[in-house]
Amino acid sequence: MEQGAYQYRKETVWCQNDGRRIFGTVFIPEADGPFPMVVFSHELGASHRSGAPYARRLAVAGCAVCIFDFCGGCAVGGRSDGSTTEMTLSSERSDLETVLAAAEAWDFADPTRIVLMGASQGGVVSALTACRRPERFAGLILLYPAFSAIDHMRALFASPAEIPEEFDMFCGWIRLGRAYAEELWDADFYAELSRYPGRVLLLHGDSDGTVPLSYSQRAAEALPRCEFHVIPGGEHGFAGPQLEDAMQYIVAYLESIV
Repeated sequence: MEQGAYQYRKETVWCQNDGRRIFGTVFIPEADGPFPMVVFSHELGASHRSGAPYARRLAVAGCAVCIFDFCGGCAVGGRSDGSTTEMTLSSERSDLETVLAAAEAWDFADPTRIVLMGASQGGVVSALTACRRPERFAGLILLYPAFSAIDHMRALFASPAEIPEEFDMFCGWIRLGRAYAEELWDADFYAELSRYPGRVLLLHGDSDGTVPLSYSQRAAEALPRCEFHVIPGGEHGFAGPQLEDAMQYIVAYLESIV
């Protein structure tokens, strides 16, 4: 991979998952492929747009990148079908699997060099997807993954019986459904991570006010082959100098695996 070496084009893609449409955009280098393929999963309530800064830089460096909207996963700006009250981690894993199946058939993508990349809840979804079929992926990149979600639910509700049919999070910014919280209640992210044999790049900011750094520190200990870096000044979402710091680690990691 060479930073700044390629021009790229963007194409809109649509996938179907059990009757629901998934919207995505792919960034494709203007050169002879096939290329390594990075599939980016966005944060809870965000949209494909949060992956665009990474996609632009990686396409210039010679990777094809797909950013997409989870069904029901976007509080604002999403174009995929579905309601936030219907979304769960399982539904997002299913959406990611649908996008991956499509990506494996794209003529510009090398199906032997697919890398999962996820931010916050998208990092959790990417990690769980990779853990279930590790041989399928060349790499896994986690940005401030929300492994705190289980503790967050248990702080909101004393028991599963107290979970209402719908509830608000983040001061009403997003409304979720009972199934979302119920599924998280007995999850054990770290047990799953401990069984993942592949190399992982894990980045987390030391100024993250949403997911404490300690959750990624524990994840780095659980993962057998983890490259873990703390981004100085990084919040829950990288921008400016923190984004540039993250990109240096991401490009170097990708160069070493694809």
